[in-house]
Amino acid sequence: MTPTIRTTEAGEHLGERVRLRGWLHATRSLGGITFLVLRDGWGTIQLTIESEEGLRPLHEAGAMVESVIEAEGLLRAEPRAPGGFELVQVTLGVISPVTSPVPVSINKTRLTAQQATLLNHAPLTLRPPARRAIFKLSALTMAGFRQTLQGEGFTEVQTPKIVASATESGANVFEIDYFGQRAFLAQSPQFYKQTMVGIFERVFEVGPVFRAEPHATPRHINEYVSLDVEMGFIENHFTVMAMLREVLAGIMAHLEIHAQQALEILKITLPEVPRQIPHLHFEQARVLLAEIQGGPVLEEPDLSPSEERLLGKWAQQEHGSAFVFVTGYPMCKRPFYTHPQPEAPQWSNSFDLLFRGTELVTGGQRLHRPEDYHQALEQAGLPRTPFASYLEAFECGMPPHGGFAIGLERFVMQLVQAPNLRLTTLFPRDKARLTP
Repeated sequence: MTPTIRTTEAGEHLGERVRLRGWLHATRSLGGITFLVLRDGWGTIQLTIESEEGLRPLHEAGAMVESVIEAEGLLRAEPRAPGGFELVQVTLGVISPVTSPVPVSINKTRLTAQQATLLNHAPLTLRPPARRAIFKLSALTMAGFRQTLQGEGFTEVQTPKIVASATESGANVFEIDYFGQRAFLAQSPQFYKQTMVGIFERVFEVGPVFRAEPHATPRHINEYVSLDVEMGFIENHFTVMAMLREVLAGIMAHLEIHAQQALEILKITLPEVPRQIPHLHFEQARVLLAEIQGGPVLEEPDLSPSEERLLGKWAQQEHGSAFVFVTGYPMCKRPFYTHPQPEAPQWSNSFDLLFRGTELVTGGQRLHRPEDYHQALEQAGLPRTPFASYLEAFECGMPPHGGFAIGLERFVMQLVQAPNLRLTTLFPRDKARLTP
């Protein structure tokens, strides 16, 4: 019986007759010989057809590129062929013919379509190896994230995405009608993952979050995948930062082992995660930025994207690091559950991690005593009633704890250095896009 193999298994079957199934990626005729490229879910392989008779199944079905086909033939090495192998003495079969030209040509070495075209025709334009490689990296990033945290004693959880109260002060939320009750799509699993610290002590989640912010920047979308972590019995936010460093190193190690094909297709090298990621306090960052820009120290409570880029360049030049922590953001710019610095309560025990000059991670230490929450809610002008079940966790005893969240699509964007987050999001949702 002829074995059915994947394109990536060709080297294991040289000199054998095999069957492959996939999509007709490209065709080319040269001197009476026709070269077809078959693409499956793993790669591509060349089929060499030496007669018109061999092409009859395609002609009879009217099959054009992107038709689903199968090919049986003899595998042999061919250094000039894509991947170094080819199938000869081929018998073709058409499984699902495409009989009209596809709306976007995807079989060129480089996709030249505009971003809007790529997104509008995503069922097709996600198929080319270079586009597919991006989302292979995304999948392996999630796998590396899970593997690293499971090795550190964390338990994976899945929390509700329909919630009774907003979690982040100052951020817009998608409001929904929940059987006559007011509810929201979750901006983050923050309240639930903190609650779960009282159950498992160390938890993580991989899931969607929603932000109803009407922006249209290259680094924001309204639905994205958040890689969330929360852990108990910490000293302060530096304990959390140390765990984040281990998670990033674990992800990179996983990609180094399992993502070689995708990395080669995209022609990228993984950045090294330093044993000690450089860090500076927000006040220090402001002074440094004034020195770099040759101006006064600004009193702004947050960093602009351009300032983040400057700090990213500084970290690369001074420390050889693609990563840099900025700690101690002003409390006025952090959510109400953030723990202040004990010795200087105007600053927070929180951090952002910049990756190649773009904010990738926000995290920090949380409040853990109920009386502190009552005070924080009062200062924020928020009622207690919507937070009753959340507050119960602290009234029943919670240890010092903290955590962080990594935006998956933004991580991949910075990893492959894409110009827009929408190119590293499978089906992006922004204020103008609801389909496909």
